[in-house]
Amino acid sequence: MSDNEVTVVRVYLTEGESQLKGLLKRLRNWEKVRGVTVFRGISGFGDSGVIHDASIIDLSLDLPLVVEFFDAPDKVTAIVDHLSETIKPGHIITWPARVNG
Repeated sequence: MSDNEVTVVRVYLTEGESQLKGLLKRLRNWEKVRGVTVFRGISGFGDSGVIHDASIIDLSLDLPLVVEFFDAPDKVTAIVDHLSETIKPGHIITWPARVNG
């Protein structure tokens, strides 16, 4: 295995679930991943089919969030196993990738 091989992870949340701070703390302090980026969506829907969106009329704090990170495949497998205990089924996806350099 080359040092350039990684696994990328995306975790899908909504702001209203209040899981973001705890997840970031875990990824930084306990799991020590290489880095994390959080994307805040302007619109989206999940299992319920309810559309969550940002509009002038509705200053919703229940918008979609995507937490993305990558690290060595073995490390990511262990992290995803841990995260699966608190993240809803079907809300974590992974795929193999390569890092330049």
